[in-house]
Amino acid sequence: MKIAQIAPLAERCPPRLYGGTERIVAYLTEELVRQGHDVTLFASGDSKTSARLVPCCDVALRLNPAVSDPLPYHMMMLEEVRRRADDFDVLHFHIDLLHYPMLASFSDKVVTTLHGRLDLADLKPFYSMFWRYPLVSISNEQRRPMPPVNWAGTVYHGLPQDLLPFTAKPKGDYLAFLGRISPEKRPDRAIEIAARSGLPLKIAAKVDKTDQAYWDEFISPLVANHRNVEFIGEINERQKADFLGNARALLFPIDWPEPFGLVMIEAMACGTPTVAFRCGSVPEVIDDGVTGFVVRDLDEAIDAVRRVDSLDRARVRATFEDRFTVERMGREYVDIYRNLPSVRRVILRSAGLSAPGVSNSGQMDLGAVA
Repeated sequence: MKIAQIAPLAERCPPRLYGGTERIVAYLTEELVRQGHDVTLFASGDSKTSARLVPCCDVALRLNPAVSDPLPYHMMMLEEVRRRADDFDVLHFHIDLLHYPMLASFSDKVVTTLHGRLDLADLKPFYSMFWRYPLVSISNEQRRPMPPVNWAGTVYHGLPQDLLPFTAKPKGDYLAFLGRISPEKRPDRAIEIAARSGLPLKIAAKVDKTDQAYWDEFISPLVANHRNVEFIGEINERQKADFLGNARALLFPIDWPEPFGLVMIEAMACGTPTVAFRCGSVPEVIDDGVTGFVVRDLDEAIDAVRRVDSLDRARVRATFEDRFTVERMGREYVDIYRNLPSVRRVILRSAGLSAPGVSNSGQMDLGAVA
């Protein structure tokens, strides 16, 4: 198949530091290329890919001090996608809803993965209007606030199996917090859990401009007042393997409807268990008592931290390999692509058929479809 992946421009693919959506787009793109598909990636010009890259800005927008408004760059990218739309069998968008007004002329080849929270009041009337376009959720819980729409499937995120090595015996005796400093991520809870558990806490996280006041007024003073807490800042992929792999446990004390939570499977890949609050996708991602513990409050979290050494780190890694690899993610997305009307027509033409509903049409190998 000829597949276009359309990524956000905030980070490169894959990101240098923090960034979930662009990271998943990068992994999916590489896996589709590995499967033999003809893939084009619309992304920032500093992206690294074995696919054909269409650079839509010079460098990732978040790290470019000259950029104050990302919208014009995304509009220019969409114009480039529109001009080239006839070149592809599939257009896979990862940019929320920006592309919807232009989809009418090629909607039969479009699918959109929603990577963010969907419980915002303004989204309901929007998706009620555009309910026909196929959507992919990244957890089943993510769907719950949505009006009736055309769900094409749920595809959990996946990572390359060799990206983050398994650590059987961690060298550190600390708790890890990895991600973003924001009220909904609750780093304050992580600090309290560590303090009451008597363990060091290392925080590797970015601070966005929108969360700077929260950091300055609430979290920075907490860090300063707790000797056991170390703030590291943003880290790259190489540093992440050491940071997560050598931790006793990852703390994921969120207080929002988390759509997926990529860091949980990153820890899982290292064999590191997660102590996570029961919000959003957490019960879908964490196998309670196997890859970590799902808790409801601080007391349960502290008790879970005391019990994490009872978990088998090899089993944590094995669960990652069974549930959250990029190969599985790639296969599931290809199955969704096969059901798009434009791709079904390609299948039928290649089989010498002209009518839908042929019983064996979904069983053909699309890897060689041009």
